[in-house]
Amino acid sequence: MRIKIQMQKAHSAVLVLLLVFGGSNAWAQSRVGTTAATFLTLGSGARGTSLGHAYTSIATGPDALFWNPGGASRATRSGHRGGVMFSNNTWIADINYVAFGAVIPVTSSSVIGLSLAMVDYGRMDVRTVSQPDGTGETFGANDLSFGITYSLPLTPSFYFGGTGKYVRQSIRDMTASTMAFDFGFVLVTDYLNGAQIAASIMNFGGKMQMNGINSELNIDLDEKNTGSNESIPARIRMDQWDLPISFKVGIGIPVISSSNLEFMVLADANQTNDNNLNGDFGGQLTYFTRGFSFNTRAGYKDAFIDNVDSHLAYGAGLDVQLQSVRFGFDFAYIPFDLLDDTRTIDFRVYF
Repeated sequence: MRIKIQMQKAHSAVLVLLLVFGGSNAWAQSRVGTTAATFLTLGSGARGTSLGHAYTSIATGPDALFWNPGGASRATRSGHRGGVMFSNNTWIADINYVAFGAVIPVTSSSVIGLSLAMVDYGRMDVRTVSQPDGTGETFGANDLSFGITYSLPLTPSFYFGGTGKYVRQSIRDMTASTMAFDFGFVLVTDYLNGAQIAASIMNFGGKMQMNGINSELNIDLDEKNTGSNESIPARIRMDQWDLPISFKVGIGIPVISSSNLEFMVLADANQTNDNNLNGDFGGQLTYFTRGFSFNTRAGYKDAFIDNVDSHLAYGAGLDVQLQSVRFGFDFAYIPFDLLDDTRTIDFRVYF
């Protein structure tokens, strides 16, 4: 009976989010393709990815550095507050995305976090109008984000954190960089078996503008005058582009909670400055003992955005306690309709 009541309340909460999303999209206008550094919205780690990005409310430890810095100071179920995570995402078109996060306790309650995310697009052939098959040269492109986080509990149930990060994009001999900030909080309630409510604003910062040797050229200011200088150094001024600012509100409800089993339903409302308000949904089933836990996950991403090649995501993971150190492994799989399927593998150590 108790589980049935919790399920009804969870369905009501999700229904409210659905009504909000649906009403908003009726009037929203998409701004797709109007921001730079969109790799910041990919999502780092197999856990959040397999939950369809509905991870704002339950991200803890090093995972939280990429999803909600407020959760970085929350202890895991096993009681660990420090941890290290390494994630490798084999993305579409042979693009490789790796992320590293570390959370280190500095006081009895607060932590400092270090996060690094890198995207390598590989080597590509240089092609020109006169040589469409390639000149024999190649060029590369990559993205990078490095952040420092501070997080602490303001009360026993309210956690807050902030991140300052450096963001850079480069292609061939051109680069763009800026600073950005993330802020977030998590509130753990006494209702619905300990429902968790969270919000975060990510990638709030400056603009990106490409600069480099490829924007330099020699021009003739007066082509009609044969006596003018034909090689005056000039530089093309590139446009400035906003970062993909993202505001999320999330809720996680343990509809089943017992001494060894938990099932959580998750929902996030996600609004970015380059897209419509949309929703992400997920579910996580966890079996746990004192020294072991096993998770299965599924998610549905971008529920209210059309023309998306993939909505579904799946994953699983396990943690094993060896004396005072805990080791974790997680896997995520995203099937695409037209593009190649992607896979993410994580390895974690908690201390």
